[in-house]
Amino acid sequence: MPRDIPVGNGDLLITFDRLYRVRDIHYPHVGRYNHTDGHLQRFGVWVDGRFAWIEEPGWERHLEYRRDTLVTNVTLRHAALGLEITCSDAVDFHEPAYLRRAVVKDLLGRDRDVRLFNHWDLSIRGSPVGDTANYDPATSSVVVYKDDMYFLFNACDENKCGIDNWAIGTKRVRGAEGTWRDAEDGQLGRNAISQGSVDATIGFNLQVPAGGSSYVTSWLACGNSYSEVKALNQRILEKGPDRMIERTSSYWSLWVTKEQIDLDGLPMPIRDLFNRSQLVLRTQVDNGGAIIAANDSDITQFGGDHYSYCWPRDGALVAYSLIITGQSELSRNFFRYCAKALKNDAYFLHKYTPAAELASSWHPWMIEGQRVLPIQQDETSLVVWALRRHFEAFRDVEFVKPLYQALVVKPADWILKYRDARGLPQQSWDLWEERRGVHLFTVATTIGALHAAAAFATDFGEHDRAALYRECAEKMTGAMRRFMWNEEEKRFARNVVPLPDGSYRMDMTADSANYAVFAFAGLPINDPMVAAEMEATRQRVTVRTPIGGYARYYHDYYHQVERDNIADVPGNPWVICTLWRAQYAIARATSEAELSEAMDILNWCVARAEKSGVLAEQHHPHTGEAISVSPLTWSHATFIMVVMEYLRKLTLLREGTRH
Repeated sequence: MPRDIPVGNGDLLITFDRLYRVRDIHYPHVGRYNHTDGHLQRFGVWVDGRFAWIEEPGWERHLEYRRDTLVTNVTLRHAALGLEITCSDAVDFHEPAYLRRAVVKDLLGRDRDVRLFNHWDLSIRGSPVGDTANYDPATSSVVVYKDDMYFLFNACDENKCGIDNWAIGTKRVRGAEGTWRDAEDGQLGRNAISQGSVDATIGFNLQVPAGGSSYVTSWLACGNSYSEVKALNQRILEKGPDRMIERTSSYWSLWVTKEQIDLDGLPMPIRDLFNRSQLVLRTQVDNGGAIIAANDSDITQFGGDHYSYCWPRDGALVAYSLIITGQSELSRNFFRYCAKALKNDAYFLHKYTPAAELASSWHPWMIEGQRVLPIQQDETSLVVWALRRHFEAFRDVEFVKPLYQALVVKPADWILKYRDARGLPQQSWDLWEERRGVHLFTVATTIGALHAAAAFATDFGEHDRAALYRECAEKMTGAMRRFMWNEEEKRFARNVVPLPDGSYRMDMTADSANYAVFAFAGLPINDPMVAAEMEATRQRVTVRTPIGGYARYYHDYYHQVERDNIADVPGNPWVICTLWRAQYAIARATSEAELSEAMDILNWCVARAEKSGVLAEQHHPHTGEAISVSPLTWSHATFIMVVMEYLRKLTLLREGTRH
């Protein structure tokens, strides 16, 4: 089930599913570790002798955020129970603390005895082995810990602070379902401690007046020791948990509007999604610099692994969206992270953990007895390209100076060595991580990287080096035109594979990623080859259903829904691929009228987003339902890019009209 309404601060990330159940708790890094292992964290209510978990039928749920901030605005209404619960969730902008204020309103016109229950099913560091849960009388809280990971649960209602209604026990051991079952009669057993595969349920008794409301604010405090969480709990009590929610709301509202970007040329739904995309994207960025692809543990059921890693390619493109919206501190952190991940290498490997260590991979070091590099070369190229975009925006010479050798010279020199006799890059894996060859996306991004490196070398007075980089970029551009263009079909191959006789075998599958041919300085937007390629791709990857959008490539198998009518449904519509078409429409536009296609695509994204503004990776071609991970950081970043490019082009066109 796709995730929704994530809240976080770069150290702690909380994700929910569509039923408003907490599903992932990442700490102390975004993406590492997930202390739920994907298991449900339940929320339920007892009233008038009846009990209902929020995932059960009968609830009307509205999951949204407060506008322009990272505090949720969730409404849960149950007509049969005669209750409405309004929740405000936040991760404090500064402290590793998740807070939830739940306001319960009576809808029946009589006094009510209402009991709310939070069930916590932790698996610290992804495993229940060695966990302990205990009631802590010193803080009147429940503490769950293992080694140097501590989690403290506490609450305040209108009359008091502290927990006096709890159950601690075991789950998924010897037939035990968990303490959540203990809540269903409205009473909890108050067992003081349990070890191993443990869980805890915490209850709150509220007296709700007729037609009125009552509330409780609960929190989860995270730390590396008991003393840390105890001290954090005390700070929450002193500041007041409700005040911490409100200060967090104010902080994120300030953060997302600090650059005063003029959005007047856009419809309100697009403006809202633009700001929401910045905020959701921020929840997926670790304070140590890693930009995480997605944090949705359900995807492990499909491939046995998750997306909670940093791919340098995704990170570079997301960093670019941060650059153009003025978030220079976050982009700086990313490039420092990249230098740390590279260590002494000149190229990036597949993907990295939030701690900048090499992550899991399926790219081999040997194929048919021959050593190969298990890389996607575009990942290295795009980091160089993005660093140049950062420098052009902020001109922070002192920041770039220590990175020049590691992130510019060494990668660019390696790019020169990792070429064939004709000047094209040698084989590597494609951005979809499915096939090995010489890919148009890789070639185009590498040309962009060489131009970026040449500009840096000129800035640093290394003119011979700059000339060499420019010469190699020009040669690569010529080789791309000569060996990757299919004259018979009048379009580019998505990749070529060198053959023993010195020729290349072309893969002519239409691929949305071929947009890169103009996007990274490979070819100018007015080149006839670009127009021919983009039109040929449009014809072959358009999803011809009422949902619309663009597939990754023709006959895409990943999470494939439609297998019988490939001509009309070449694959599921992807948000990034559809937005790439908008980038092309913007780049080629010579009048405001020609921007209409891009505007239509921005509106398509608004229609595909959850009510909260969360964007998924891809969608069902017939229903529009989100498929695969959600939110996808790259989707939000690309939406931001397209909005900024649209506004920039609109300004240029209007200025041209005035002159």
